[in-house]
Amino acid sequence: MSYILLTGSSRGIGAATHAALRARGHDVIGHQSRNTGADAPENSSIAADFRDPLAAHQLWEEALERAGGTIDVLVNNAGLFEPNRIDRSDIEWLDAWEDTLRINLTSAAQLSRLAVRHWQDRGIGENGIAGRIVHVASRAAYRGDSPAHWHYAAAKGGMVAMHKTIARGFASEGILSFAITPGFTDTSMAGDYLESRGGASLLADIPLGRVAQPEEIARVIEFCALDAPASMTGAVIDANGASFVR
Repeated sequence: MSYILLTGSSRGIGAATHAALRARGHDVIGHQSRNTGADAPENSSIAADFRDPLAAHQLWEEALERAGGTIDVLVNNAGLFEPNRIDRSDIEWLDAWEDTLRINLTSAAQLSRLAVRHWQDRGIGENGIAGRIVHVASRAAYRGDSPAHWHYAAAKGGMVAMHKTIARGFASEGILSFAITPGFTDTSMAGDYLESRGGASLLADIPLGRVAQPEEIARVIEFCALDAPASMTGAVIDANGASFVR
């Protein structure tokens, strides 16, 4: 059994991932923002608002305590996707930029650093692996996003760059890193965006003809967290219905 810390586990992709990992018999420590008002699966979540610079470290310490001092897998899934029009006031625009970067990227960097140090102290296991990180990024990392969401695209682009750096820097120590870049997924977050951009007409940009279901993305996360061979470290897996192919 692995001990897994999963951020953003209260809904959408996170909730589907929580269920998938628990179904495999693993102990999943979930997380939700204090501001969501949502109940995480199995009431096992730890509340942490990543707008607070101290929140990621506090989450890690509490998760480590709950796991008995060992975390095997970190899944960076927490995200904020809110529009930030360029015609807002300077301070409103900057506040929204900083909130999005802190929640989508900085907190993931903080947790990844703590995980890497934890696994360096623990050392490589009998299976040749010290630990795994799975970063849930976005196709926006590669193709960008709407003019009101360039902060989101910047954060996800940074996450992919961070992931590749971790993979290259720590593979020799048995620390593996994987990234997933979904397109639109059938969550409340993406649903609001689809509606604001014309709803069904936007689906014309997706050759598959539909957005992904959270359970589909959760299966990819599950594979990376538990089954992906070590040689895959550094991989970025697209899951966007062929709306962006590289």
